[in-house]
Amino acid sequence: MPKYLIQATYTAEGVKGLLSEGGTKRRDAAAKAIKSAGGKVEAFYFAFGKHDAIVLVDLPDNVSLVAASLAINASGAVTTTTTVLLTPGEVDEAVKKSIQYRAPGQ
Repeated sequence: MPKYLIQATYTAEGVKGLLSEGGTKRRDAAAKAIKSAGGKVEAFYFAFGKHDAIVLVDLPDNVSLVAASLAINASGAVTTTTTVLLTPGEVDEAVKKSIQYRAPGQ
């Protein structure tokens, strides 16, 4: 199953919800959302810095990821950035492909 890195940043409303519910309930809510899209949360961490939470998830496909992302972002309590993660084996497959490309000006 494809793996994704989700970086979440809470809005002011989201922080208020976090303050009233706590971290465990937020993790459980994220896991429930990802499960409803056919996936599972591998890891969920809160963080200092630009992003408030870092979540590693497995989902069946990009469409499932987008469905979950739209629902989560539509809440207005959080914004997310998602990175598609590749295995070393997938990179091995990619480097074996012959791609024809001409750089600009060449």
